[in-house]
Amino acid sequence: MSDPPGVACDHTHGCITCGDEAVPLRVVLVDEERALALCEDDAGRRTSVEIALVAPVAPGERLLVHAGTALQVVDA
Repeated sequence: MSDPPGVACDHTHGCITCGDEAVPLRVVLVDEERALALCEDDAGRRTSVEIALVAPVAPGERLLVHAGTALQVVDA
């Protein structure tokens, strides 16, 4: 399957849809029932992240997150 004319998916420049990049975040708390995790970046800023695609996860693990959704568990 090829990209439509004039459109190319180039992961080196961020998401083709929103221009955002995935960021690594550390899991602080997990709410398995709601498939959410409270995560924080290296500066200590915290955010809620959907973890359904990568569950189960545990506090201390690092996730690669894009648009509020964890896409993969990052190896230590």
